[in-house]
Parts: sequence; C-alpha cells; structure tokens
Amino acid sequence: MVIVPPSAPLQTSFAAADGVRLAVDVRGENGAPTLLFAHGFGQTRHAWTATASALADEGYRCVTFDSRGHGESGRVAGGDYHMEQFASDLVGLARSQPTPPVLVGASMGGLLGLVVAGELDPALFRALVLVDITPRWETAGVERILAFMQAHPDGFADYAEAAEQIAAYLPHRAGRKSEDQLRPLLREGTDGRLRWHWDPVLLGGDLVRESERYQPRLMSAAAQVRVPVLLLSGGRSDVVSRDTVDEFLRLVPQAEHVELPRATHMVAGDANDAFTRQIARFVRALGSGT
Repeated sequence: MVIVPPSAPLQTSFAAADGVRLAVDVRGENGAPTLLFAHGFGQTRHAWTATASALADEGYRCVTFDSRGHGESGRVAGGDYHMEQFASDLVGLARSQPTPPVLVGASMGGLLGLVVAGELDPALFRALVLVDITPRWETAGVERILAFMQAHPDGFADYAEAAEQIAAYLPHRAGRKSEDQLRPLLREGTDGRLRWHWDPVLLGGDLVRESERYQPRLMSAAAQVRVPVLLLSGGRSDVVSRDTVDEFLRLVPQAEHVELPRATHMVAGDANDAFTRQIARFVRALGSGT
C-alpha cells in the first residue's frame, strides 16, 4: 500500500464567480484546521510550497492557489483586471473551505485579506497573517519590484538566463534557481522563448499610482478588522518601514508584529524556516478551529 504524506499536494481547481478557473493545491487532512495562502503580485502558489508542506505535516490543511492572471489560473478576457475580482476570488475560495480558514497573505494577498476581513465579510477568516504588507507602503520598494517584472518583455533564451536575472535581482540569496524551480514560473512562447507566467496585461498602466489610490480604502478596512492578526515583516524590506508598521499597529491594536531581521520583502523565500515557525506558533495559539 502506498502511503501519501500530508504534504503531498492534491491538485484541483476552483471556478470563480465569473467563470475564471483558479489552480489550487490542497495539502493535509480535510478535518484539520485550514490555512488559505494568498500570494503576492507576480507570484504563484508555489511561493508557499515549503511552508504549506511543513504545516501540513504538523496537522494543518493548507490551501494554496494561483490568482487570476498568474501561473496556471485563467486570464480575464480582454485584460480587464480590477481589485474587486481578486477580492471576490478570495471570498469564494474561503467560503468553499470546510471551516473558516486562517488567511496567510503576502503583499497583494495580504491587502486583499484586509479588504475582505475589514469590509466585505468580517467573519470569513479566523485570523490574518500579513506578510510584509501594510495598508500604506513605501513607493520606492514597489517601483523596484515592478521594474524587475517589466524588464524582460521579450523573455529569456533558456532557464539559465532567467536564473541569472533572478540572482541579480536577489543578490542576498545563495545559489541560483534550478530549472525544476523555474519551470512553474515560465511559459514557452511560440517563438521558443521563455516568459514569466503572468498575463502581461497586468503590467499595463501606471501601477504604482493606481495601487496607491486604494490606500485610503485599505486603511479604513484595516481599522475595522476584529480578528487576531500577525504581521510578519522583513527587516531588510523596502516595501514596509518602521513608519508604516507603526501606523498599522495603531489602526489594528490587536495585531502582533514580528520582524524577521534577515528577510527582504520576499519573507517566505528569504527566511522560510523562521517564517513557518512564526505561523505555526500563531495558529496554535488560536486553538483547533475545527
């Protein structure tokens, strides 16, 4: 008899309200407390693999997914993406879980969690874990991320070239990504070149200014959040700062803040063991939640 470990993902999908299908991985037992992971802009569900696998082995049910326009999830016809769609997807996925989940949201995923928990459905999540994001952020950090995402519209000749560019973007990390690690992040075009997994339409317009116009709404939503909150920030992040963290803690007085000193904005990738331990500690303190 083959025994499947809890950390082995069950690959499935979820149909959003408008019919867009989202790629979903589920790890762990169905009766276990659920953690729903929402990745950042330009990432995929694979950003959570190490953490979701470890927490599934600890007895949690871990659900990861690709946001619309990212990874293996569907794209919006005509390229008309807006925040309400992403928030609706998150609400639908959360409501489809057997028990109210804890949301673990990085960057964009965390902001969507604030909108849902503070505005759209306050009782939907048991708790929030926000990963290096606050309702107001540092513009320079976001500009740096978007500059990298927009830097290679013609793609790469091979995986080695893509690995070289990632290494230059993340010089603090040891080693380079392997082809196996890169394969979920790149798509081969008809011209044989490899391009990033996201819908290029997502990068249209002035994304920095467009995103900043949501900040008043996000701050208002944060002030209405009543569930337990853990903010995990990177000590070397250029997206959040002491000022934005302090502002967030005033808005959400029940929130706990833990800084992982060696991590940048990419907290899960930079300090995964410490990151996972903090989530496990926080979720254990919530109780079973089944």
